[in-house]
Amino acid sequence: MAAGNDLQEVLKPFHQRASEAEDRLARLEAAIASKEDSGKEELVKKVAELESQLDVAKKEQDSEREKALKEVKKLAVENAKLQYRITHLVQALKEADSKLEAITHHSYP
Repeated sequence: MAAGNDLQEVLKPFHQRASEAEDRLARLEAAIASKEDSGKEELVKKVAELESQLDVAKKEQDSEREKALKEVKKLAVENAKLQYRITHLVQALKEADSKLEAITHHSYP
């Protein structure tokens, strides 16, 4: 049994160093996990910030689109009115030219 005890005594420093190495490894893994969690947390915050900015930009775009559509409708109505006026002015001009021509033909036989 002395040989078994001697072997245990010889291996004791190796077991102690292995245990210390496992402890250090566990601390390092915990530190890395902490940093990864911190990095993930920063990424989550950045993504949330970007999503917020995107929502604001979309709302601004929707507002601008709505304003543009209103302006287009307003201009279309104005254009239709002007086309109507032009049509009637051209018709009135043709009638006036016809009357003027009729008068000038009757005046100078």
